[in-house]
Amino acid sequence: MGEPEARQKAEILDGAKLQHAVQRIRGSRDELLAILERLVGYATVSPPARNTAVAQDFLANELEAAGFGISRWELYPGDPVVVGIKPGARPDSCRSLILNGHMDVAEVGKPGEWLGDPFKLHVDGDWAVGRGTADMKGALAAALLAIRILKDEGILLGGNLQFQSAVGEEAGEAGTRSITERGLADGYDYAVVMDTSNLAIQGQGGVITGWLTVQSPQVHHDGMRASMLHAGGGVFGASAIEKMAKLIGCLQELERHWAVVKQYPGFPLGVTTINPAVIEGGRHAAFVADSCRLWITVHVYPDEDYQAVTREIEEHIRYAAMADPWLREHPPTFQWGGRSMIEDRGEIFPSLELDRQHPGLDCLAGCHEEAAGRKPEISMSPSVTDAGWLAEAGVPAAIYGPGLLSEAHGVNEGVSVAELLTFAESLLRFIAVWCNSPKTEGREDQ
Repeated sequence: MGEPEARQKAEILDGAKLQHAVQRIRGSRDELLAILERLVGYATVSPPARNTAVAQDFLANELEAAGFGISRWELYPGDPVVVGIKPGARPDSCRSLILNGHMDVAEVGKPGEWLGDPFKLHVDGDWAVGRGTADMKGALAAALLAIRILKDEGILLGGNLQFQSAVGEEAGEAGTRSITERGLADGYDYAVVMDTSNLAIQGQGGVITGWLTVQSPQVHHDGMRASMLHAGGGVFGASAIEKMAKLIGCLQELERHWAVVKQYPGFPLGVTTINPAVIEGGRHAAFVADSCRLWITVHVYPDEDYQAVTREIEEHIRYAAMADPWLREHPPTFQWGGRSMIEDRGEIFPSLELDRQHPGLDCLAGCHEEAAGRKPEISMSPSVTDAGWLAEAGVPAAIYGPGLLSEAHGVNEGVSVAELLTFAESLLRFIAVWCNSPKTEGREDQ
């Protein structure tokens, strides 16, 4: 950083105030747990969803108290998306930042299997238990603490800071996608998706679901089956279920091919899978099945475009269908993606390929090291998050949040309180440093 840039940064960022804020956050265990207890107390389970409005009210009030202007809309009735924006003092010259999280949590399963009420925070030493503590209300609580202390300590930000609290992430619903579609993420310099990563800085692969349909134009009685199977039967017909079984085999062949020819650093071979998750077909036992639908889940690597992968699948299946006399005349159809696993039985999570040379990642890693006393792991998430939607909207992004993935969605889900405090400190440092860093034209200057 050149001398003029350093002087400009120093004029905004008061180092003494930052150090005082860091000391305060390190002693804020009780304040952090109070916020987390409040968030866990909201039973924002998805599915069934449509239950986050009161929790989002609480979060919006916290943001407003910290100087954020609020935008809010309903993704679905009872599930609002909340976006808070805190305008920077020098938005044209200082870098901007998005913090992204989701308010919904995974299903509880059988509450009797839990040691206590899943929606009442239980703290035992360093371990805080409750639904969503790891995924990802712990991160939301720590982030709210960080911005509260930044406000209280009078730390000014040069660039704009945006806080996104999406909904529907657990059910593949398009909460974050709706933010990008409204243009609210446009022009931001970096984004941190605060989802579960055990404080590693991560990218991710992508996921898309799809439906394959085999449909016969005729409906045949079960008694006609023999006429379809033998030479001289005279009926050009087939069971849609049996034809779908043939296509499932073709999908398995493609999946095995991918395991050989596709790879990406940070992932084991064979991660690009095609899972036949749900099959539906037939009328009842007195009919030959005239329709069959297969719901598949497809995983792609970070450098793959899910739309290109779906075209590859369609091409493979259509070539396979050409080798079957009946399927050649009645080829399968495809329906890809969706905006909700609940509403339209479909989802998309675009991939996120980390830019390891981006100054935002470098700054985040440095702030983590200051807070944790060690360099962060730079890796790939074995799961998926909303980060891909921000990347697809043109915002450089990384996944970085507290909690173990093995705790997410589990019975007696828990998180380390010390890790939450480390995350809160790291995030506070990153907001203060990044949003007071001058924009530069080229990477060589960054």
